[in-house]
Amino acid sequence: MTMTDTAAAFFDTIETGKGWAACAPFCTPGATFSCQSDALAEIGTIEAYAGWMEGLLKLAPDGRYDMKAFAADEARATVLGFAVFHGTHTDEGGPVPPTGRSVAADYVYAMRFDGPKIQHMTKIWNDAQSMRALGWT
Repeated sequence: MTMTDTAAAFFDTIETGKGWAACAPFCTPGATFSCQSDALAEIGTIEAYAGWMEGLLKLAPDGRYDMKAFAADEARATVLGFAVFHGTHTDEGGPVPPTGRSVAADYVYAMRFDGPKIQHMTKIWNDAQSMRALGWT
């Protein structure tokens, strides 16, 4: 499996809320995570982020992504995936009762590889706009 194939399979697995057990085979042990957002400030591993995504998709069971671009930089062992997440807060949980409001949020995953597996992932996302769209702030 190429770096691009691995990143694409991982992207779909994490974005469809399959959880850490399904994501782990794509990652190095202790794979790290970062995102410059208040919503994800406490999350430092891909394992924790996979759990967060799993929880998000319970709040917004219609959650889905629309891939806009996918690119590999072999020299830097990095793959970028740009997508739009769509979802509506219809189920219980989260910071407020279900709002029925929807979000269409642009985001990018920068997945850095160590050999055949993802060592670190950075999410680039404006959480404040997403929280407002969902009626959470």
